Amino acid sequence: MSQKRQSRIPHLLRHEPCQIATLTRDYPASQVIPVHSHNQDQLVYASRGVMTVRTSDGAWVVPTHRAVWIPASVPHTICMSGMVAMRTLYLEPRLAQPLPRGCCVVNVTPLLRELILHACTLLTLKKTNQAERHLIDLIIDQLGTIRTVPLQLPNPGDPRALKVARALLADPGDRRSLSRLCKTGGAGKRTVQRLFQREVGMTFNKWRQQLRLMQALRLLAEGAKVTRVALESGYGTPSAFISMFKKTLGTTPTLYFRTKETGQPRENAE
Repeated sequence: MSQKRQSRIPHLLRHEPCQIATLTRDYPASQVIPVHSHNQDQLVYASRGVMTVRTSDGAWVVPTHRAVWIPASVPHTICMSGMVAMRTLYLEPRLAQPLPRGCCVVNVTPLLRELILHACTLLTLKKTNQAERHLIDLIIDQLGTIRTVPLQLPNPGDPRALKVARALLADPGDRRSLSRLCKTGGAGKRTVQRLFQREVGMTFNKWRQQLRLMQALRLLAEGAKVTRVALESGYGTPSAFISMFKKTLGTTPTLYFRTKETGQPRENAE
């Protein structure tokens, strides 16, 4: 993966020492931020739309009112599904100790949402300012309690498994059996099953379900109807798709994107 390093935020932190810097940006549908990395840890929050973050290790889908945690120095791209309102916190490395040193999608509590939006109006937060120090402490406290969301799709490293994965990544709605996919992968079904379990930590069927779910979230963000989403995500019927969606994310596709006056997803707001 070639790397392009964004200069705006590192420049800001270098000349205005602070613990947290912010970025407020709206993007049109389908826009792609090319591969780049930052000197800071990032919390990238989607207050509207759906983002897909990709690294050499895999992909993460970030639905509305969720966020993705991206540690410092991790090259990544971000693709927009639907109109996206992105609000980003750039933190001094290791400031948020409880969070992992790998990417993950997290739920954003109503309080953390308001803290992010308020921080973005201040541009930078410094511990030398008493009010800003309290805000930093609140943000770090909230980051220590957030829950991860299973919206990751890791890449297998073995060329045989990767060939199967790439065939499905090119067409998430492909309904061919693993046996048929393996005919072009250079390995048998059992070998590919072992490779997926060993290299991505999940079965092939689970990986494929994750791929279909992530495809569905992108299509839903673009305004597609559930019937179309089900078919283009590889499900024979809308009911089968809705059942999978509810089992995985705890609610129906419609309710997952529905917000109350607070702007929070239904399952977070109640």
